[in-house]
Amino acid sequence: MVGEMLVGAGVLNGASSRTVVLASADAGLRQRLRTSLTGLRWQVREASGGAEAIAQLEDSRSEALLVDSWLPDLEVGEFAGQIRVMYPGIELLRMDGGNDGGARSPRRNELLHALREAQDGAANDTVAWAAAPTAVPRGVSRGFTEVQVLKRSEVSDSLHIGSDRQVSVALAGLEESIRPVNSGWVLPEMVGTSEAMGELARLIRLVAPRSTTVLIEGETGTGKEVVARAVHRLSERAGKSFVVLNCAAIPEALLEAELFGHTRGAFTGAVQSRTGRIEAAHGGTLFLDEIGEMPLALQAKMLRFLECGELQRVGDNETMRVDVRVVAATHQPLEKRAEEGTFRLDLYHRLAVFPVEVPALRTRMEDLGLLAEHFLERMGQEMPRKRLTIEAEARLHEHHWPGNVRELMHVLERGAILSGDRMEIGADEIRFRRASRG
Repeated sequence: MVGEMLVGAGVLNGASSRTVVLASADAGLRQRLRTSLTGLRWQVREASGGAEAIAQLEDSRSEALLVDSWLPDLEVGEFAGQIRVMYPGIELLRMDGGNDGGARSPRRNELLHALREAQDGAANDTVAWAAAPTAVPRGVSRGFTEVQVLKRSEVSDSLHIGSDRQVSVALAGLEESIRPVNSGWVLPEMVGTSEAMGELARLIRLVAPRSTTVLIEGETGTGKEVVARAVHRLSERAGKSFVVLNCAAIPEALLEAELFGHTRGAFTGAVQSRTGRIEAAHGGTLFLDEIGEMPLALQAKMLRFLECGELQRVGDNETMRVDVRVVAATHQPLEKRAEEGTFRLDLYHRLAVFPVEVPALRTRMEDLGLLAEHFLERMGQEMPRKRLTIEAEARLHEHHWPGNVRELMHVLERGAILSGDRMEIGADEIRFRRASRG
């Protein structure tokens, strides 16, 4: 289904005249490129990351995309592959010299010239920037990147090496040295290198740039809000509000007013009008945690909002349109509850346009060590940094973790306190629950 979404998006890409998207986290590079390209009569759109670049491509009929050698939210190689599928008619130039094939703009030389001019204004930029030519040499094999073809003599002179093979090896080493240690296939918010976390990160990257409703499913303590925040951060709404409402934390009688807002005098105690959480999230993302706790009577009103984007404050006769992306989360089996009649089936299907499941900790135990180090490092900001003994680590791996990542965090914090002034947390300090009283 995801593949169908991507292929379908490619239909919209029809190349336009002289519009280019610049994807780079470096505002200085974007400014230099903009100056050069506007001088060549290009329309320029800027993006500080991969998700924003996809949003820019969706909003314009662009001819080309220039991608920096590193993006803060997406791994460049994977991002380039996505673009090839979604927008096959767009010229994609990678500033790291990577060659992904695909379409070639008839004005490619102008783009390469702009890269060269941008490099001239930045003495400390990477090898890939220095490799950008003033024009594409005729007769150059497409099997070589611009880095390899145009900078051989410069690399050879600086490294005192001569043969083509030596130069190629040196270039490969230079490219490897400027590549981030963490290739970014798992998002910064998420700790772990397991296959399950990689798949979760992939799904987040795919859905984040769109306004599609997302339903995050997973056991308590797995980090569903972390996933929701990642979806928001990678979306075009990242600069707007991320509003959180826990449906289980608000009394049923007040939940409707909390969501939709209310007018003065709408009910006893409503001494003044109040903006609801939905309206407060206008332009951004509304995260509805524990959506399964929403009363049936309110679910109908929520469904209406999701379908038409209109809300009506409690006590008001007027409706207003609000632009909000809804991300919901639950630890309950909503589909089963819908079959039992305790949750609206139509609302479930409206929420689960793109379901994402957060894996339980016990299913990705290979990430346990990294998670423990992450939490110990974070706790080290407030107290002396502690480490686990081998016996303590073994005890952690023996546990089933019904409380998932949240339980691990609490167990480590408890262990750090119990270890007192010692810099190591031993097996005796790893305590999972209070002993039952007789």
